[in-house]
Amino acid sequence: MTRHHSDLVHQKFLQHAIFPKLLPFILLLLPQAWKGHCHPQCLDYKPPFEPQQQLVFCKDYTKFGCCDLQKDEEISRKFHSIMKNFDSLGSKTCGEYIRSILCQECSPYAAHLYDAEDANTPMRVLPGLCGDYCSSYWLQCRYTLSLLLEDMGNPQQFANWTASIEEDRNRFCDFLELKDKQYCYPNVLTDAELNANLGLVREDPKGCLEVCLQEVANGLRNPVAMIHANDGSHRFFVAEQLGYVWVYLANGSRIDRPFLNLTQAVLTSPWAGDERGFLCIALHPRFTTVRKAYVYYSVSVKKEERIRISEFTLSAHDDNQLDHSSERTILEVVEPASNHNGGQLLFGHDGYLYIFTGDGGRAGDPFGKFGNSQNKSALLGKVLRIDVDNNDEGVSYSIPSDNPFVGEQGAKPEIYAYGVRNMWRCSIDRGDPVTGAGRGRMFCGDVGQNKYEEIDLIVKGGNYGWRAKEGFSCYDRKLCQNSSLDDILPIFDYPHKLGKSVTGGYIYRGCEMPNLNGLYIFGDFMSGRLMSLKENEANGEWQYNEICMGRDQTCKFPKLINSYYRYIISFAEDEAGELYFLSTGVPSATARSGVIYKIVDPSRRAPPGKCRIKPLPVKIKGKLIHFHPKEVPDEILWTEEKQQNAGESNQVNKRPRGRGRGRKRGRGGKRLPSGSVRLVSADGLSDRGRVEIFIRGEWGTVCDDLFTKRAGTVVCRQLGFMTALAVMKRAALGEASSKVRIMLDDVECEGGEQSLLECKRSKVGKHNCSHEEDVGVICG
Repeated sequence: MTRHHSDLVHQKFLQHAIFPKLLPFILLLLPQAWKGHCHPQCLDYKPPFEPQQQLVFCKDYTKFGCCDLQKDEEISRKFHSIMKNFDSLGSKTCGEYIRSILCQECSPYAAHLYDAEDANTPMRVLPGLCGDYCSSYWLQCRYTLSLLLEDMGNPQQFANWTASIEEDRNRFCDFLELKDKQYCYPNVLTDAELNANLGLVREDPKGCLEVCLQEVANGLRNPVAMIHANDGSHRFFVAEQLGYVWVYLANGSRIDRPFLNLTQAVLTSPWAGDERGFLCIALHPRFTTVRKAYVYYSVSVKKEERIRISEFTLSAHDDNQLDHSSERTILEVVEPASNHNGGQLLFGHDGYLYIFTGDGGRAGDPFGKFGNSQNKSALLGKVLRIDVDNNDEGVSYSIPSDNPFVGEQGAKPEIYAYGVRNMWRCSIDRGDPVTGAGRGRMFCGDVGQNKYEEIDLIVKGGNYGWRAKEGFSCYDRKLCQNSSLDDILPIFDYPHKLGKSVTGGYIYRGCEMPNLNGLYIFGDFMSGRLMSLKENEANGEWQYNEICMGRDQTCKFPKLINSYYRYIISFAEDEAGELYFLSTGVPSATARSGVIYKIVDPSRRAPPGKCRIKPLPVKIKGKLIHFHPKEVPDEILWTEEKQQNAGESNQVNKRPRGRGRGRKRGRGGKRLPSGSVRLVSADGLSDRGRVEIFIRGEWGTVCDDLFTKRAGTVVCRQLGFMTALAVMKRAALGEASSKVRIMLDDVECEGGEQSLLECKRSKVGKHNCSHEEDVGVICG
């Protein structure tokens, strides 16, 4: 970012300022020159939203912006407090200026108006105005500036300082003007180009939908599947091709003991591209009561390669581990070759277990007269459906009575659909969260042979055409011309210039990103391409759009990135319906380069509080391994060291080295006094971060309940700053690990206290909150 002073006069004013202590604050407010394309973003560094309730005061932003009704009421109270200083004529003349300036916190472009888009630069305390508007404001209401700033720092100092610039229009507007004429207020509100697609998923010039990613797990060995238990815990279970399944808690931590370890039984190898291995896991839909899991893996029995479907029971002593001695083989199918092993298990909304097998391998399904896929006496190249309930005694599964080929001579009764080549990753649509439309639809990606990859909707009894057809085109022309084929065409196919191995995905039905609702997101293993389909409900056709990573400032949100490892192995959704994909940089079952990414729409989010979840507690046996993003350099994982180097005003002390019990000490070896504070920032910044307080020999966090800008100012003044520019709630500036204690809750300050311990508050260590409510501040 390039900083500049507006003119020589302003430079001289700064050089001869009456109040030197104000210099850092004045510099904070200087106009900025922005590089790159700006995007909608709020002051909490998150996308704008549509409020759940209509705004009463800042009505311009009631359909889309950065304020909910609570924030709207807070701004309204500040406005009316300021207006008490005016008579009726003054209110009529200046009221609209005051209202407009205050309400820019609600603008969908608030981060740009306040110079907050780049977390590495200081933030303004008042929004950037357009030149003409500023001149008009100065002409009619220039003496109101001190009222807008009266809660910042020392009121008398600001009264004197504002008086010195209120008489000079140039200096006044140098202070308030934003030089970007497109994004300054009020131009930003009326600019047709900016507001044409405001709130919609952003597209690049070629129509590619721009998204961002959040890394949630890494260091995995070819992660092939990620599932959840649907039990309120919001855990997710990740399977590696090698044969391990790991449990991740809702906070991102991984339990060090595997949920399942089948590495001694699984058949795979280290060579890149081996399709054998542990391929899938599915939990019973009533997992909390039935407590069973089902797995799909490759195995060698007397030198014969097979796929095995097994059932495991949850351990009686650990809810995060299967009983390894409980394995029961449900089904085994001999594989004539080492490729095309299928590999999908899932439970439908009907409660039955669906199994997706490959055609047996090699190329062109060369087995028999018509191949395995068209042969209903073979289980390969099929979608199977079985009933695994009530199987504790007797046979391991039963056949649903309405399976389409029950009673057909020579046909396997397990078959639900046929004519598939090698379906890799299928999913079931949860349905529209409001109308329920689409609920129960089954989507699959079927890997092609020489030319096309396809996406299919699975229906009972359907013939999906392989080997007669590949996508919409003929593969075996003789079979393709057979009028009795009666095959079901894909909803979409794509040529090999776009990718050579489809990875099926999910219809997004989560809460956090309403723009994505109804969008089927999938990818390609070989090309690394992310893609999407959207159904036209009027004609049933599916519209294709490629998905690409956001450019410029689009992904400049905390924790978000815009790059990923190329080999897309699988997709997943968590218990709340949010969407993920699993990929790797080295497609080997032994390479620890697998990463799980959450897909994020940077253009729009759900209103604050709407998607809040409270995971049920999980009893843990073993240790937790905390998550650190792979993209973050090692040197900034330890934010204390970064902050210690950032400046003397915000010291964070390293643990003492050497033998014996070390005590927490500050600069010069002095012991830190109780009530000392620090700001912990993932970016290593000294002026913003999660608030932590030192009490009874350890650091801990502060909950955001009742925590206002006055309390934030107490923190900032302890660190050498003049004031708190913003208080960030809901762990917006970082969430502490579970090992960090929550020290204070319900903190209410007047603003003049020496530390938070002098404020009205709960007892130390007594709280009714979690680390999801860690408070943060931005100082200036």
